Amino acid sequence: MLIDFHGTSAPERYRLMTDIVTPRPIAWVVTEGVVTNIAPFSYFTPISSEPATVLISIGHRPDGTPKDTLRNLRKTKRCTVCILETDHLDPMIHSAKPLPSEESELEHFGIPTRTIFEGYPPIPVGIRAALLGTYLQEVDLHGSRTVPVIIEIDHVYLDEAIIRDPEKLELSFDPVARMGGTYRALGETLDF
Repeated sequence: MLIDFHGTSAPERYRLMTDIVTPRPIAWVVTEGVVTNIAPFSYFTPISSEPATVLISIGHRPDGTPKDTLRNLRKTKRCTVCILETDHLDPMIHSAKPLPSEESELEHFGIPTRTIFEGYPPIPVGIRAALLGTYLQEVDLHGSRTVPVIIEIDHVYLDEAIIRDPEKLELSFDPVARMGGTYRALGETLDF
């Protein structure tokens, strides 16, 4: 079967893309604006190690205005990208629910945080890996309601407990990702 994407609707393309491109890591992004905001994004990926950058695709609200994450990044230029494990799955799902811009998901859903480095937004307590970054640029997709944002990674936070080999900085933890419409932990290693 060959599907012409030019003849399909955006929801059909989304469903097919999310079923095919797997696993998709989840960026649980903390930004600061009127309030401290946290939101998950599964259209997220590393794009370069020189400069160290990731791409986060951010949509708009149904009324066409930018989501809080995009608005905050444009204003403050800083974010913390948290990599979550199963312990944070429930609060992450709650944080995806739309709230008014002046209401913090962290406060509304009772997600405690801690600051790991001054000048960057905090992380939820218990997060064991995070990227602290600076807004670098946006990609214009010519009329799309999605804005891909490139974030340059300034610092990486790692909980000592996930560092398997300190000399090689090899990690051992179980991040959650999206596989189609489901969430999965990615702990199994396949040897071949």
